[in-house]
Amino acid sequence: MNQNGQPHSSAWITFTYVSFAASAFLVAVGIFFLPIDLWMKGYLTMGVVMLIQTCITLTKTVRDNHESSRLVNRIEDAKAERLLMEVSKAA
Repeated sequence: MNQNGQPHSSAWITFTYVSFAASAFLVAVGIFFLPIDLWMKGYLTMGVVMLIQTCITLTKTVRDNHESSRLVNRIEDAKAERLLMEVSKAA
């Protein structure tokens, strides 16, 4: 979702998937054609796969932390609003 709470457009989602697939493919082709031993290619491939996995995990963690802080802020705002309404009723 973007800042206004609206879901991303299908064009943006398609662009992100195509960009990811293209970059992964190009890195794989680059590793395949490197003039090095097979075990070195395997090591580089393992590193790339682990880097992709950790990027996904990091992105999810950052998003989850942001979402939970938004929920906490909404709860705190609701409590403050309730207190203000109680004060205004008493006055």
